[in-house]
Amino acid sequence: MLALKIVFWGSLGALLWTHVGYPIAAALAARVRRRRVQSSAIEPTVSVVVAAHNEEDVIERRVRNLLELDYPADRVEVVVASDASNDGTDEIVGRMVAADRRVRLIRCPRGGKVAAQNHGVAESTGEIVAFSDANAVWQGDALRKLVRSFADPAVGYVTGRASYEAADGTNREGAYWRFELWLRAQESRLGSVTGGNGPIYAVRRADWKDVEPWCGHDLGLPYLMVQRGRRAVYDPDAVSVEKPSRDIEDEYRRKVRMLRGAWVHVFRGMLRRVGPVYFVELVSHRLLRYGSGILHILLLLSSAALVGEGWAYELALALQLLWLLLAAAGRFHVRIPGAGLAYYYLVVTWATLAGLARYVRFGPPLLWERIEGTR
Repeated sequence: MLALKIVFWGSLGALLWTHVGYPIAAALAARVRRRRVQSSAIEPTVSVVVAAHNEEDVIERRVRNLLELDYPADRVEVVVASDASNDGTDEIVGRMVAADRRVRLIRCPRGGKVAAQNHGVAESTGEIVAFSDANAVWQGDALRKLVRSFADPAVGYVTGRASYEAADGTNREGAYWRFELWLRAQESRLGSVTGGNGPIYAVRRADWKDVEPWCGHDLGLPYLMVQRGRRAVYDPDAVSVEKPSRDIEDEYRRKVRMLRGAWVHVFRGMLRRVGPVYFVELVSHRLLRYGSGILHILLLLSSAALVGEGWAYELALALQLLWLLLAAAGRFHVRIPGAGLAYYYLVVTWATLAGLARYVRFGPPLLWERIEGTR
């Protein structure tokens, strides 16, 4: 029974810490030991790299949006790294290249998003290399806001705020994402974020190094920067907007792919060569979050096995069963307050397990496919 009680209290404590305790602690710590960024209105040359695979329906809008940003025209270039697109993507960008010398097309062999980004960086020239998704749209001042933190010589990476339009269907990603961005702001004030936002981020060229094709930039670049003695910060005023996955089931597939890649970082050195504060951030925000599916299973099994050993275990089991019933109501669209969010949390938690299983079975993901409804 002692072993079961250790499992119960350990899994419960870890879940409460990653979801409640750590966010509160990070916010309080950020108020006490805030590390400010010496931002300034600077205008370095910028190359914006857009990795694209079969994006004919959005690529022209994406490039035009970048060309029309409030930034000196002679200090920005747009590099489209086409990952063996076989639709009309290359032809559309080719016409834009002929019309505007700031646009470049790099045709890459099929190798996945990161490999295409590596090709794009190698062919670019800017002092700052920014990245964006093909389906995103930046606000007019986004690039100015994104680069201003590079006035601080300690900053090597800046991520902006990825925002989402209202979902057409059942997805509840927006509610989670607002909390996640708030938490990244606290981490940035402490020193560095533990994760970036794929639709809008930038790296100082002097700090860039090609990464392996499995190394998704969202999760990889921030801790890699910290391991090299640089800061990875968040600027919420640099805003990108895109459509989210339409339904929770679509979001589940996206989360499984992302979490399959997240486990690679865990097993290949995410926690090495970082200071104690950032180590706690990584364990609390990343490792425990990725392991939340395992923790929930351990909590459910141990609380069921400990029924009769005390009211705490019986209450914990009852609350978990109630949550599962509420999630089931959300799955079948029963109009009960909180049911949709309960189902969303269940789906995302299950995705952590599915992502781990697919990583163990197939290894890290290299190629990517777009999720329906996000264009």
